[in-house]
Amino acid sequence: MIRTTTLVLDVLKPHRPGVTEFARRIAGVGEDYRVHLAVEEVDEKTETLRLEISGLSLDIEAIEAAIKSMGGSLHSVDEVVAQNVPESG
Repeated sequence: MIRTTTLVLDVLKPHRPGVTEFARRIAGVGEDYRVHLAVEEVDEKTETLRLEISGLSLDIEAIEAAIKSMGGSLHSVDEVVAQNVPESG
């Protein structure tokens, strides 16, 4: 089974929620998600973020839905790490 284990995303979001809450809500999408968030740029109404998300099997659709639910938008997927994990049995 091929799994996505790391994503690096370029995200635009409003100032609220704050970056701590934003990162926590993204981490809450999966049981083992780890989120590293860096603010790249701050404008009058928005912030541009670099999100690095890692976990055993990332769900990009659920991550994007969480971003949208907080008023953000996914601008690009800048890096992907995928792994072929042999099925046991």
